[in-house]
Formats: sequence, structure tokens, C-alpha cells
Amino acid sequence: MPTYEYLCKHCGHAFEELQSITEPPLVRCPNCGTDNLARVVGTGGGLIFKGSGFYLTDYKKTGKPQSDKPEAKKEEKKDSPDAKKPPSPPPSPPKKEK
Repeated sequence: MPTYEYLCKHCGHAFEELQSITEPPLVRCPNCGTDNLARVVGTGGGLIFKGSGFYLTDYKKTGKPQSDKPEAKKEEKKDSPDAKKPPSPPPSPPKKEK
């Protein structure tokens, strides 16, 4: 259950109240008894990932990778028109004038 902060507009009394999300906000100040309470909008708690390797421990795949897929990709590259072209020579450096 979240903790909400309240502030009385009449007397300035500030306090925190542990409430369910579905409960309506409080309106009566416990200090002065008037209906001048306002819920203070806070930033809330931040999400912090601590420790090492939560990804490795939570989502690690088990088993060996399938060897069919890399071979199929290699065969497709051989059949593609770009695979038949010889590699182009590297560009020559610019000549310096003396």
C-alpha cells in the first residue's frame, strides 16, 4: 500500500497516511478539524537496479543455439549477387604537392 502525503491549507499541518490506491483522498484535517486537506503530489520512489547481472540471472537462455540457422545464412550470402563481386581495392591516399 502506498503512503500519501497530506497538507492542510488552513493550519499548515503536514502528515503521511498509509492508504490503499482505491480509497478516496482524505479531506478532514486531524489537527484543526476543517475540510482543507490537500494531497501533496510527490515524486515517489525511484526504481533502482542494484547488483551485478540481473539480466544474466533473470533472462538467460538455456540450451545450445541451433547450428542450422548460421549455415543457412552463409549459403544465402553465397547465392546473392553481391557475393559474386570481387572486393573493391582500398582508396588511394591523397597526393601531397611540393
